[in-house]
Amino acid sequence: MAAFTELVFSGVQPTGNLHLGNYLGAIKRFVEMQQRDAQCLYCVVDLHAITLWQDPQALRGQIREVTAAFLAAGIDPKRSIVFNQSQVPQHAELAWIFNCVARLGWLNRMTQFKDKAGKDRENASIGLYDYPVLMAADILAYRATHVPVGEDQKQHLELTRDIAQKFNNDFAQSILAHGHGEQFFPITEPLIGGPAARVMSLRDGTKKMSKSDPSDYSRIALTDDADGIAQKVRKAKTDPEPLPSEVAGLAGRPEADNLVGIFAALRGITREEVLKDFGGAQFSSFKPALVDLAVKMLAPIGAEMKRLVADPGYIDSVLGDGAERAGAIAAPTLDAVKDIVGFVRRGPSLKAV
Repeated sequence: MAAFTELVFSGVQPTGNLHLGNYLGAIKRFVEMQQRDAQCLYCVVDLHAITLWQDPQALRGQIREVTAAFLAAGIDPKRSIVFNQSQVPQHAELAWIFNCVARLGWLNRMTQFKDKAGKDRENASIGLYDYPVLMAADILAYRATHVPVGEDQKQHLELTRDIAQKFNNDFAQSILAHGHGEQFFPITEPLIGGPAARVMSLRDGTKKMSKSDPSDYSRIALTDDADGIAQKVRKAKTDPEPLPSEVAGLAGRPEADNLVGIFAALRGITREEVLKDFGGAQFSSFKPALVDLAVKMLAPIGAEMKRLVADPGYIDSVLGDGAERAGAIAAPTLDAVKDIVGFVRRGPSLKAV
């Protein structure tokens, strides 16, 4: 097996209206992963965003808003690489090569396309169908060894692994001849999120927190101020029973489970530890503690996001610098892929292999 330098890649779509679920499920983890002894790349995946039609002006603002959220939450753009996908053309170019490696049957098994396209699949964009291949290119352009994924992306990462393996197998002789050893691409490993990676609606604990929910009280937006955060937590749906002393007691109580999970994730502790402190308490006692914690953790992020969004020149400079650094990694990867596949490219003359 070839040895690969540890590198973490992850992306967030610029869909606007980032909320607590986006923070706990992804961005908070990105900040924590900066502590790993590995290069971390955090990408605003704007090419993925246009698989569904986007208003151009709104999209531009949403790209900057997600970048602002990264920075406000604590991602250091000097320590990590923060960039938007469309500024690094190797993503799209590698995706085409992978389109010629991936099999139609693999894509036909992707459940997310079926969910997003719904019954009107004939009118869905080819981009929406091909989304997982571009995701594989996003990851493998950097030969990333690890990707943090939630449950809804695990199938796509499996496709990435399948594409990497098939490329390595199909071009094994050429890979070896070009001095890359037994395999060119790593078989990327998932970094699975903790127990609170899936945050549910504050109005219905059986549904995932979403920006598309018609009720603004179903989610805490990252741009909410302290008063807004407090009001939404106080109005969050609960049940009449006190909190249990054991995690097993949360079964069948989705709203209670959700609020306990949010508290645990914000504090960086387990559900068991939360219930050790609050087991037997009524929600009238637990909610004020959750309000204080949520305001303490989230209000400063919202305030900093607003400050950063008001300075688009700075955000664009961060993205530009990140794209340059990302491209410095992706360009040699794509050049090597072209050599392996058999393309003739500009640059130093290559020996015949």
